[in-house]
Amino acid sequence: MSSSETTEESVIVALTGASGSAYGLRLIQRLAQAGIVQHILLSDAARVVLKQEIDLELSSDAGNSAVELARHLDISVSLLRCYALKDWFSPTASGSAGIRRMVVVPCSMGTLARIANGISDNLIERAADVMLKERRQLILVPRETPLSAIHLENMLKLSRMGVDILPAMPAFYNRPQSINELIDFLVDRLLDHLNIANPTAKQWGVNE
Repeated sequence: MSSSETTEESVIVALTGASGSAYGLRLIQRLAQAGIVQHILLSDAARVVLKQEIDLELSSDAGNSAVELARHLDISVSLLRCYALKDWFSPTASGSAGIRRMVVVPCSMGTLARIANGISDNLIERAADVMLKERRQLILVPRETPLSAIHLENMLKLSRMGVDILPAMPAFYNRPQSINELIDFLVDRLLDHLNIANPTAKQWGVNE
């Protein structure tokens, strides 16, 4: 087993009900291409958004969801571990499992608020709570506009706890020619923050 397949080197990727499901799917694909094992968590609202934005309808069965995701993204299903939202025996539910990184992409304001206030009603919120209490890496990708004072206060609260807040904000200095390039811009930043080798990423002042 390579280092990227150990529990410590794996990544939790959670998708919630905010718009921007393409970001989450692309991250899953890129991590799999790098050989990283992923623990996939999907909220009920995320499944609705995937159907609306991507025309991807996933099975409610966790095992089938992994197969369907792998087929859709053309990646190996052996790198995906999907769990039901109430699977409290999932390794994502406990700090003793040793998973050290988690990304919520996209992150709804409801999920962000519950994480900020220590509410753990489902496995996504519990996994995030584990990252916080164990002082491990948690990255949230909020996608909402405009932002209310409540949203901003919750983000500030989490940032002060050491959470990385990477809003789904596209950039145009690299002159993107497609939606996929806009998606990859954000995913490249996520891979950088996860400290995963990403030689194709465009860098300011380098890839001109």
